[in-house]
Amino acid sequence: MKDCYKILGVSHNATAAEIRRAYRKKAKLLHPDITHSDSAAFRELTEAYETLRDMRSRSLFDESFAYGMRRGQHEHKGSFDYREWLLAREDEESRSKLIFFDLTHQREDSAVAEFKRMNSEHGGFRLSRHFTREDFMDYGFILCEELVLRREYYDAVILLEQIIRMERSYSYFKLFFPEVMGIARHVLRNNIEGQVSDELALDAWERALDLGFGKKDDSFFLLKMADAYERMGDSKTAGICREEAVKFTQ
Repeated sequence: MKDCYKILGVSHNATAAEIRRAYRKKAKLLHPDITHSDSAAFRELTEAYETLRDMRSRSLFDESFAYGMRRGQHEHKGSFDYREWLLAREDEESRSKLIFFDLTHQREDSAVAEFKRMNSEHGGFRLSRHFTREDFMDYGFILCEELVLRREYYDAVILLEQIIRMERSYSYFKLFFPEVMGIARHVLRNNIEGQVSDELALDAWERALDLGFGKKDDSFFLLKMADAYERMGDSKTAGICREEAVKFTQ
């Protein structure tokens, strides 16, 4: 059984902060963007970090590792599998961590499928509850990109809204943030109408009006909302939306 502490280069009594610092330091050296290769060492490093960053999975690893050491084994049939441990649990925190674990371990299809399942089966499901703000924004944006690739546009908008609001409350992405806004703007302008129901489209455009894209975009969203209300037979609300859209062009 591989020693996650050794992989990260920390002692078995390392604090959570020490584990996090060690991961970030090694990740900068082993990340595929730096090595320009599919780094098995980076995947091993990330798996070790994911195991030790969570107190419950770390506790299970410690027990499993100690058992293996007592039997004089470095690898044994009953070795701890973090993903299997998450899969066996149905609580929201474990399923949220499974989504991001799969997302960073070449299981993007599984991550997207689980995210959609949790969204549909659990009212008020929010990934951000179970991660640090920085981790949620990093991994959440990667998940958004995967959702867009799979044409899951409404789900992508809901996630992008959370990330945008977080960035507005305290800058984290900084120079990278225009890319976040660019993807959100593109999806809202080009991939919502005709791809989701008018009800969901209206919800997406209403959310967009609060995200500060600018007068030109807000006018566009209001006109799209007017068209949707007309299709739904609500000419009065459609007219109000058109009047508001004109105000943004004056």
